[in-house]
Amino acid sequence: MAALLTASDLRVDVEGMPAIDGLTATTTGEHVLVLGAARALFDAAAGLRAASRGELRIDGASPRLAVRGGSAACAPLDPPLPPRWTLLQYVTWSARLAGHARVEAGRLAADALDRVQLASSASSRLRSAGLSMRRATVLAAAIATGAATVLADDLLAGLPEDIGRPLARVAARALADRRAILFAARLPLESPLALFADEAIVIDGSLVAAQGAPAELAAAERTVALRVDGDVDAFSRAVEAAGGRVFATRRTPAPVHLRVELGPLAAR
Repeated sequence: MAALLTASDLRVDVEGMPAIDGLTATTTGEHVLVLGAARALFDAAAGLRAASRGELRIDGASPRLAVRGGSAACAPLDPPLPPRWTLLQYVTWSARLAGHARVEAGRLAADALDRVQLASSASSRLRSAGLSMRRATVLAAAIATGAATVLADDLLAGLPEDIGRPLARVAARALADRRAILFAARLPLESPLALFADEAIVIDGSLVAAQGAPAELAAAERTVALRVDGDVDAFSRAVEAAGGRVFATRRTPAPVHLRVELGPLAAR
């Protein structure tokens, strides 16, 4: 199967300025966690924003074709929701937009709400739904399209632990039988979503700072990504003399991008 996400020298602009510039990455997992990337990367992956340069592929296709063709569906962060609609109406509408006939759309919507544990609330109005319920509903709407791949944007953003963790568990179970890319500004690697993922990729600006199994990244938590101006060679020698290790991830005239494994050193 094609990689879930492939970027090659990708640049994405927001209001004429580059939010991402030069990102090159290829994922290998079936449930991928993308950490730290600018929101513009989700927008581009969802087909909502065009790349200014380079190439971005979702399941081997351009994002717009993947979404329009029905192989991928997206759950954006807190989109506008029609307050008078019920949860079931909204999710059924999503299935209908994906091209399903009325009866089939109703079945897919009911199944999707059951997956996110909202079957008992299907007749509730969106205006009375709390933030966690609204986010689960948006996720259900993506699932109800029948797409084999779901992209979700920062599902737990701003939620307290006692609300976010149950939602993370629900989302992980709901997406277990399909491919998924979960974007998050930050996420504890002990989160149910991180445990669900078989690959995590950490984006620092426009660089891949780390990539691998979440458990491996958690074990390497004493690793930092730096952008350094000045005498990089002297800095590297000093770090290594004190027991750390330094790896250049990209060399440009200035700054130089480094990955530093701290070892016995403190971050200071």
